[in-house]
Amino acid sequence: MKKIAIISGSIRKNRQSHKIALFFDRYITEMQLAQSEIIDLKELNFPIVEERLALTENPTQNQLLFSAKIFEADAVIIVSPEYNGSYPAALKNAIDMLGKEWLHKPVGIVTVSSGVFGGVNVNALLQILFTRLKALVVTASFPVPNVHQAFDEQGIPVDKESIYKRAESFLSEVLWFTEKFNS
Repeated sequence: MKKIAIISGSIRKNRQSHKIALFFDRYITEMQLAQSEIIDLKELNFPIVEERLALTENPTQNQLLFSAKIFEADAVIIVSPEYNGSYPAALKNAIDMLGKEWLHKPVGIVTVSSGVFGGVNVNALLQILFTRLKALVVTASFPVPNVHQAFDEQGIPVDKESIYKRAESFLSEVLWFTEKFNS
């Protein structure tokens, strides 16, 4: 069974995007699509990256664990809020820490916002960033507008039918990329 790492990309108090990471972890398991695991940047608490991990003299255990989990994953789903039109500093810090781990890795992008656009700006910026890192950006994305109203605190969607339909479509693309490029 394929492994999908879900990066919860915000470390803020009262973060809303983590609810979406919880949703995808539960959905992937419930539908038996793959093995999934949330990698929570808030829990890992990385220092500010001074150099890529491969060139770091004394990496932390959490940095090594993060590297191993991304390297071992068949695909990665990034769940990012949009902060001031971009991604959170903690997410950029974590992404920039790695190098070879991203090479040809299928990456699906999930963005959230409290407004109606669902993180369209951060989606575009993450596509550019991961293309530059030579990851394989999945062509489908999963924007979540009005995140405060769309999911409860446990990641349960208010409109289950609609969200499940969108999740099925998004994950079918993630899994297609995973099959085509991990053979």
